Amino acid sequence: MQKYQLIATAAAGVEALVGRELRDLGYQTQVENGRVRFEGTIKDVLRTNLWLRIADRVKIVVGEFEATTFDELFDQTKALAWEDLLPLDANFPVEGKSHHSILHNVPSVQAIVKKAIVERLGTVYHRRTRLPETGATYPLEVAIAKNHVLLTLDTSGSSLFKRGYRKAKGGAPLKENLAAALVSLAHWFPDNPFVDPVCGSGTIPIEAALIGYNIAPGLNREFAVERWVSLVPESLSDQLRDQAMDAANYDIDLDITGYDIDGQMIEIAKENARSAGLSQAITFKQLAVKDWHTDKINGVLVANPPYGERLSDLDSVRELYRQMGAIYRQMTTWSKYILTADLEFEKYYGAPATKRRKLYNGALRTDLFQYWGHKQR
Repeated sequence: MQKYQLIATAAAGVEALVGRELRDLGYQTQVENGRVRFEGTIKDVLRTNLWLRIADRVKIVVGEFEATTFDELFDQTKALAWEDLLPLDANFPVEGKSHHSILHNVPSVQAIVKKAIVERLGTVYHRRTRLPETGATYPLEVAIAKNHVLLTLDTSGSSLFKRGYRKAKGGAPLKENLAAALVSLAHWFPDNPFVDPVCGSGTIPIEAALIGYNIAPGLNREFAVERWVSLVPESLSDQLRDQAMDAANYDIDLDITGYDIDGQMIEIAKENARSAGLSQAITFKQLAVKDWHTDKINGVLVANPPYGERLSDLDSVRELYRQMGAIYRQMTTWSKYILTADLEFEKYYGAPATKRRKLYNGALRTDLFQYWGHKQR
């Protein structure tokens, strides 16, 4: 099988976690801002789409070069062997972005790249008329940064955070891959209790259960690459999915609970857990933060409470932080990980965090306030 240069894209702040995921899968990596580079065959493309929990997309690098004129962009794009990836009937939309570059007009950049590919394929496939573009979709992107052009083919289709299990959501849902990142950062082991006290639509507990059972996060969805019959050997996708299903371990007893003060959100969380096939693995209950207590030890608590972005909500949200502090500070064997955009969180919680980590929930800067527990043997 041909080897490709590959990129797993990632949100700012979690690139190192994606790098660790790829290394755990057996790949050598190069971590950069917003992405992790690695290499592999089309089998590896399918495998990483199935298994990466924290990445956004897996892309094939078609080519990269320097360009400061449209002629350079056209000629170097046309020189690439597009026919190795795109069949005659490929539908290949071109997205674009440009930062701090001479070629800053994105619509023009997209049009030039599209024209160059059309001319290349027309010559190779002996087509003087327009290409049909009636087949499978091959999403392309041209990204220019400081005059460096990166041309990629997106193998994922919709972003990898779209696992396929979330049938309903609340007002401000956490993306599934950020929820998986929070669980990863919490260093939770499946034999310890796991609690989300403000679970909303249940994303964090569901991602914890997927990790606990070693379920591939992409099992319930399809990827763009699976429709590329000219590149993907027949039955390869089924083979990798079968292997992923065999790798799951449902014999582990998980202790995962999600609470929320809103009964409607609890029903939504239960529906999402059922959709993920995890309704037996997670207990969801309607309960306010101030009313929760536990006698369990050595647990992990991960929370994404409301941020109080509107001034009218800020007082009630900070009261919630006070309630969290009053209860959680007494739980010395538990590790607590709380994600919020309120950078004054520690003041209202009543204790400085052991560590803070900057993360992004979409475009919103948030901090993960970490309070490490002292495990009781």
